Amino acid sequence: MFKKVLVANRGEIALRVIRACKELDIKTVIAYSYEDRESIPVKISDEKVCIGPSSSDKSYLNMAAIAEAVLQTNADAVHPGYGFLSENPSFAGVCRDLNVTFIGPSIPLMKYLSNKLEVKKRLKRANIPTILGSDGVVQSAGEAKEIARKIGYPVLFKAVWGGGGRGLRIVREEKDIENAFSAAREEARVSFGKADVYMERFIEHPKHVEVQILADKFGNVIHLFERDCTLQRRHQKLLEESPSPFLSEKKRKEILDAAVKIARILNYENVGTVEFLLDEQGNFYFIEINTRIQVEHPVTEMCTGIDIMKEQIKLAAGEKLNINQKDVNVKFHSMECRINAEDERFIPSPGRIEKLFIPGGPGVRVDTAIYGGCSVTPYYDSLIAKLIVRGNTRDETIGRMERALDEFIVEGIKTNIPFFKKIVSSDRFKNKDYDTNYIDRNF
Repeated sequence: MFKKVLVANRGEIALRVIRACKELDIKTVIAYSYEDRESIPVKISDEKVCIGPSSSDKSYLNMAAIAEAVLQTNADAVHPGYGFLSENPSFAGVCRDLNVTFIGPSIPLMKYLSNKLEVKKRLKRANIPTILGSDGVVQSAGEAKEIARKIGYPVLFKAVWGGGGRGLRIVREEKDIENAFSAAREEARVSFGKADVYMERFIEHPKHVEVQILADKFGNVIHLFERDCTLQRRHQKLLEESPSPFLSEKKRKEILDAAVKIARILNYENVGTVEFLLDEQGNFYFIEINTRIQVEHPVTEMCTGIDIMKEQIKLAAGEKLNINQKDVNVKFHSMECRINAEDERFIPSPGRIEKLFIPGGPGVRVDTAIYGGCSVTPYYDSLIAKLIVRGNTRDETIGRMERALDEFIVEGIKTNIPFFKKIVSSDRFKNKDYDTNYIDRNF
């Protein structure tokens, strides 16, 4: 097991890593920006190293500064959290060159999985359901028009090397192909350094379901059941729950089996998430694998009782999985709301938190690093807390979430708590009458 882990992240996920390390009797180092010098992770970590000024490109994305912090503190592993450098093979290579462990999949695997088109083609050959689309990178708007005529409108341009909703463009008519093709390529180039895009048939009114995977270096793979991520805004997840309200038991088994099969085909290792879309007929299609710990991992922890963060660290240390598939059970229904510092128009609302009350009571968990009197900075993502609740049924879980949202008090800045109150109390949410475009259409 590791003796000292350097945490190359901030906020609630940095705190989550530190807590897991403490319970595993591992010392921690927090690599922090000057802006975060008064943060809770900095206050409670065993060691701390300032790696740069506020701007993330000079701190949390600064590989040289993080490498220097590793050398300075003699850490033997680096946990990247999510976002920032968490899925960057080059950063994993820096860790390898320093002879420290990058807590995540291997470098070759990360590089391979970043090419979504190649992964899709390989899984298609293995009879995994994939969405109809181009066989390779689309080279021109003219070629895009030919492909669209074959597969039918609407179509979707997707970045080959990216994720997070960037590099996506939906096209419903041929006259819009050229502009969408150019825009998708440019966004892909700016976001991921490569402009390559491919095309797929766009699925109208889809549901989004992902499967949590654990895999060790000895070929053992298990799933921790699924999470539903259908409630999104501009392809960014806002609310997740498990079990998915849209799956029958038969369909659930098919998706879970497919996820484990995919992990085995790709020789996956460590923690990962296999993501699928469901169409209106209930057919599911593979879309991608995320190689990092997910923002929404607490949903699965609340359902199964398994500490995914601890398992990730142990897997990275080379330990064999000590959990069998038959021992994994969903004991509760769980749900997470991502609490962001945003106003009613979804515009970031930085500032000082004047008053704070964190909800509690049975079945309520809040993952956060904020406190009364702290400042929410404009330099980073607007996520300030994750409110997770569980109950014996979906209805009980929704009621508990409504109660917890009512208790959650944050004054001094705007948050999206009022938005979530509207969502979870609505008949459409309670009756499962929504898809991935619901928020964009109605809010």
